Amino acid sequence: MLQKTVYGLIGIVLLITCWSIIGYLIFTQPGYEQFSGFLPIPTFKSLYYLLYDIDFWRSVWASLRRIVLGISLAAFLGLPMGILIGFYSTMRLITYPPIQFLRMISPISWMPIALLVFHSFESAIIFLLVMATIWPIIINTTLGVTRVNRRWILMAINQGAKNYQLIFKIIIPSTIPYMLASLRMALGVAWIVLVPAEFLGISSGLGYIINDARDTMSYDRLMAILIAIGIIGTILDIFIESIQKPFLWRRKNN
Repeated sequence: MLQKTVYGLIGIVLLITCWSIIGYLIFTQPGYEQFSGFLPIPTFKSLYYLLYDIDFWRSVWASLRRIVLGISLAAFLGLPMGILIGFYSTMRLITYPPIQFLRMISPISWMPIALLVFHSFESAIIFLLVMATIWPIIINTTLGVTRVNRRWILMAINQGAKNYQLIFKIIIPSTIPYMLASLRMALGVAWIVLVPAEFLGISSGLGYIINDARDTMSYDRLMAILIAIGIIGTILDIFIESIQKPFLWRRKNN
């Protein structure tokens, strides 16, 4: 654990060093001085001020609420679909082409349709998040089901187990690590899609305040918000990973 922390800190220091060197080489050139807010020192100063900015925390809350709602809806739809697709080979063969086709469409490409179909920008953003996250959830859950130890299933069938008993007693408990991994993947995708989605006609969220910082040429604030997005996303990922670890340990020991 200590070694992991030390190497992680070294990686962060190297990242900031590269940022400082490249930023200095670019933003100290004639004609680029106005973009000096992108450099580390102005950025970290602005990040400090963000901690005391109530509008920033309101935007964080608005974005987190959308992320949680979008992923929750995607999980509500995607996890059962992934289990059934993985369990029934015929369904897997039928659904493979449409799933592969749909997941290749950029979630942002659905934006015009979302604006036409939904009556509010809020609903449109949630729809975009669901379209971005449901496919990794389905695919990874399906993968988990197909990797369940077949001997367990055969033993249960020989003892008279029905399909629903196989699913609830063997398939779902064995697939939980893959489900949690799919949620981690979905979180990463949702976090990427959220910011451009929040460029829609809303007045809250991290995407909105990034757009506002760009329009007002507050480049130090813009960069600070980007850093904050990375920090918040990392914290959420660590949280899901901490839930996932006990199940991974249990699976290795089975």
